[in-house]
Amino acid sequence: MKQVKKAAAQGDVLFRRVDKIPAGYERQETKGDIVVAHSETGHHHTVPGANVALFCKAGDPLVSYLQMGDVTGLEVRHHRPNDTHDSFMLKGKSGTVWEIRRQREHTPEGWRRVAD
Repeated sequence: MKQVKKAAAQGDVLFRRVDKIPAGYERQETKGDIVVAHSETGHHHTVPGANVALFCKAGDPLVSYLQMGDVTGLEVRHHRPNDTHDSFMLKGKSGTVWEIRRQREHTPEGWRRVAD
């Protein structure tokens, strides 16, 4: 499995290591695997929910943050039986922060989230 230390993309989702979580993002209550990006077809992108915290900002569905707890890696999975994106491991240590950014595209109607 590919080991990621700085940045990686999985379909329409970009993961980028950052120094800290910006102001205005609040920790979310989670149970089980964390869906970091919902897919229109139901084939979500997830990370294991143990030892990781998810931070989101109201009104901004395109950016969120993960902060690693007592783990050295987080496996990012794409749940689709065929034509799936390869899984990879986000590497780090306790306190490492990963930005999760959904890609967007410009259309005649304006900016929108890229569909996966």
